[in-house]
Parts: sequence; structure tokens; C-alpha cells
Amino acid sequence: MPLIVQKYGGSSVADVDKLKKIAAIVSSVKRQGIDVVVVVSAMGKTTNQLIEMAKAISPNPQRREMDMLLSTGERTTMALLCIALQEEGIESISLTGSQAGIITDDRHNDARVIEVKPIRVFDEIDKGKVVVIGGFQGVSYKKDITTLGRGGSDTSAVALAAALNAERCEIYSDVDGVYTADPGIIKDAKHLPEISYQQIQEMAEAGAKVLNAQAVQFAKEAKIVLFARSTFNPGKETVIKDVLKKELTGVLAVVYEKEISRIFVHDEEKLDLVLKYLEENQIPIKEFQLSGMAGDKGYRCSFLVSTNSIYDWEKIKEILQDKMRDGIYINENLGTLSIIGEGFSRNNTALLSTLKLLNDNKINYYGVNTTSFRISILVEKDLLEEAVKICHNFWLEPIPSI
Repeated sequence: MPLIVQKYGGSSVADVDKLKKIAAIVSSVKRQGIDVVVVVSAMGKTTNQLIEMAKAISPNPQRREMDMLLSTGERTTMALLCIALQEEGIESISLTGSQAGIITDDRHNDARVIEVKPIRVFDEIDKGKVVVIGGFQGVSYKKDITTLGRGGSDTSAVALAAALNAERCEIYSDVDGVYTADPGIIKDAKHLPEISYQQIQEMAEAGAKVLNAQAVQFAKEAKIVLFARSTFNPGKETVIKDVLKKELTGVLAVVYEKEISRIFVHDEEKLDLVLKYLEENQIPIKEFQLSGMAGDKGYRCSFLVSTNSIYDWEKIKEILQDKMRDGIYINENLGTLSIIGEGFSRNNTALLSTLKLLNDNKINYYGVNTTSFRISILVEKDLLEEAVKICHNFWLEPIPSI
């Protein structure tokens, strides 16, 4: 019997009525003789509400306790969906991430899945049940509950699909796939019917609210095709898969990230202390750049920290500044504009054109980082959305509103 994994998230799981509709959809698939494993996100704004509750008690809540708190959101959804499935006459069972065998490292709030042992999931499937699993969560090898960071339910779904050798993985939300830009900023952003693993991974790493980057990596390694669809408005979809390099050309999308901090360190000895402290506090860094030789007056390094899910960032920042004194500078006035495409390492055309475009529109830039699939540029946070609109209009011909 074929097996598929479906993930439901976003506002499509916002209330009980929508969960009833999802139960009807899942029931229809099950009655076609297909085994179904369902991964769910927290309902509506539950996660944000839980964060606000914690912040009302402490401005810097411990991340281990935040994982314990936030993991309850998905548990509520999975139990309610199982109750709805039972009303549809479908046998089902809800499992937490740990019960489903999702094992992670010991990082809190942004854990990495290191192994999936879906023994219990297989057992329940063999009994003819639909298995509903709380996404976004797992258990560390230390037996602590962990969460997988922003978009972590996608990671849960794809990791399970790989471990279960599923036929495909369907990602359902309130949007019908991936667009050339955030439709909330660019009303005429174009829908992308197909995109490569690498391109969408770069979009996710650059801050786009698309599939989780770790989820895409699992799919890429296991050769699982992903389908990003709207839950209640079927029709369009984005297929994420291997795409032949000759089919990948030019600029594909323009994305951005607002919640970042740029950290400068001017002393190699203090750099070791900073990096060690960040690692001890499980803070990942990216876009690391180094100039000058150790011991030189011109020695300087910089890197970025994505602060969106670091609930105690203010405390960590305060300790860093206190420990390092004049050896560190933290800039929180910048955001990242990223041009996503293919072949950017073959020549400098896209980079030079984008920098000229920003100059012509009097938008200053404060750093550039490139890969074969991405050009990322630091601009002032207040001008970030304007920069997205300008670059999207230049690189991607808009389609008229209908």
C-alpha cells in the first residue's frame, strides 16, 4: 500500500472547523487505500501567544523551558485532529515528536534532527491507523524535549517521509506554493510552479518564509519530491525537486530577512571568546567574514545572527557587550536583501547590476555575500522593503493583477 506524508500548518489549522475540514481531506485519501501520516503545526497564533505569556513573566526565558512550553501547541492540534478523524470513522492515533522517534541534538529552540526511529509509527500504520504527529518537536539524546526552530514542522514531515520511505511529502498551508517575493509586499509576485532543492534552500537560509532549510536538505538527500499546496484552495502548487542545471537560469526570486544582528569583533583573542560564548549558548552564526592578519591593527571580523527565534537574545547581547567592552560592536539597524537564482558565480553581471540599481535609488549597502545561488546585501532595515520592491521590479517582470 502506498504511503504519503502530509503536513498541515499556517492558518489552515487555525480553528476547530478547519481541523474538521482537514479530517475530511485525510479521510478521503485513506479511503483510496493510501496510508497517511499527518504532521501538524500549532493552531493559529498559539505559538505567538505562548511566547507572549512567557515574556510577560520574564524578558529572557530559559530556552529549555520555552521548548517545553511551545511543544504543547502542536500537541493540542494533533489530539483534536485525531478526534475529528474518529468522527469521520477513521482510526487514528496522535504521537508527539519523541513518541514518533524524532531524535535531535541538544540545542534548544533550533535543534537539528540527527536520527528518526519511526518504530511506533510503522506499528500503528500496520494496524490500519492514520498517524497524526505533532510537528516542530523532537527529543534530544539527553531525553529533553526540543523544538526545531522556525518552520520546524516542515522538518518533522520531511524527516519522517525519508525514514518511512514515503512516496511523497505534501506540505499544506494557507498559500498555494512559493512565489518570487513575499506577496504581502509584492502584490504581483509570480507563482513558481517548480523550484530546485538548492534554490529553495537558499531562500530559506536568506529569511524567506518558505520551507525550512533543514527540511529541504532531508528531501534532497532522500530524493523525496515535495509538493507545496494550499489546504483549501487546490489548483496551483509548487513542486520542489532536482532540476537539471540547464533548466536553471537567471534570477528566480527576491527575499529578505529583518530580524538579524551584525556583530563586529576587532581582536582575535576576543573573537575566540565571543564564538565560544555563542556556541555555549547554542547561537548559530552565518555570513562570517574576516579581514586583516592576526595581531594587525586592521584585524576585524563580522558575522550575522538571526534573532527571530532566540528568546533570550537581549540577555545574551548584554553579556557579550559587558564582557567584550570596546572589542565588540553589535549593529541591529540592518536587514538582508537576497537575490535568488542560479549561476551567480559564473560572472558578475547580476551582482554589478543589483549594486548599481541600489546606488541609482540612493539605497546604501553595508556588506555583500555571494554563492552560486544567492547574492545577499546588507541594507538599512528601514529601506529593506523598498529595496525588495525595486529589485523585484527590475529582475522579475510583474504580472498584472486580475
